[in-house]
Amino acid sequence: MAMRWVATAWGSPAAWTFEEYEPPAPRSDEVTIAVHAAGVNPADAKHVAAPRDGVQLPVPIGYEVAGTISATGNAAVSATGTQLTVGDEVLAFRVRGGYSTALTVPAADVLHKPASLPFAEAANLLLAGTTAAEMLAVTAAAPGETILLHGASGAVGVSVLQQAGLRGIRVIGTCSPARAEEVRRFGGVPVAYGAGLADRVRLAADGAPIAAALDAVGTDEAVEVSLELVSERRRIVTIVGAGRARAEGFVAIAGSLPHSARFRDAVRGELVALAGAGRLVVPMAGTFPLAQAREATRVLATGHPGGKIALLP
Repeated sequence: MAMRWVATAWGSPAAWTFEEYEPPAPRSDEVTIAVHAAGVNPADAKHVAAPRDGVQLPVPIGYEVAGTISATGNAAVSATGTQLTVGDEVLAFRVRGGYSTALTVPAADVLHKPASLPFAEAANLLLAGTTAAEMLAVTAAAPGETILLHGASGAVGVSVLQQAGLRGIRVIGTCSPARAEEVRRFGGVPVAYGAGLADRVRLAADGAPIAAALDAVGTDEAVEVSLELVSERRRIVTIVGAGRARAEGFVAIAGSLPHSARFRDAVRGELVALAGAGRLVVPMAGTFPLAQAREATRVLATGHPGGKIALLP
């Protein structure tokens, strides 16, 4: 029998249950993955905190994993079109029930894991990475431009910094003073959030216009400074402030939106290749045993874990 975490009631992780279950045998276009690491993301708890249309309890927790294939259907082809076989090291994204020792998933959600990429990092690569890629894409950030990134030291922010750097885009990133070195490490120009932020951003830009603004924090300050500094609202994007985006006429994206999902699915292979080549890094704060999922989510909820967290079955 396998083990997994499920939400049996809406609310905090205190309402989750660690239960035995039997993963179904894979159909022709599915695989069963023996999980070596499960990524821990804010969405894991957020999406079961309150009832959602079309979602019924119990809800298996977790959206991304890395592991080895233990069983496969006869027509199991990966997201990049390669055949999947038993024993392959893989990662999977946009799955349900990643907080588990094993799960059966559509082969189309699975990619081969580069040997150079550790399981814990692989299990945390794609939710943040594809979100970052979409933020850069929808704002049409281009080589030579200077952009503003709110929340630059978080998981999505760090991925934005790296992906922007690979394209020759200069990033001014907001963060706390304690996290400034992390922003510099990944090529950004750190500025402290708080009163006077717009002036500090202008100073850091050294005369260059702020071409686009990417909001990964959702504060009123982030929105107001973005509107002040970026002339074209179509070049402002948020991943956490959809209400303000509707009211102010800028862009909001989310993995639940069909166009966002299509884009994120399309860039998975590119991001895995970059990570395998060492050009896209997933900073890790630490790991927890799978049985301590509640503790892991509490650390993540502090907002300052210092990197990604993985659960290890």
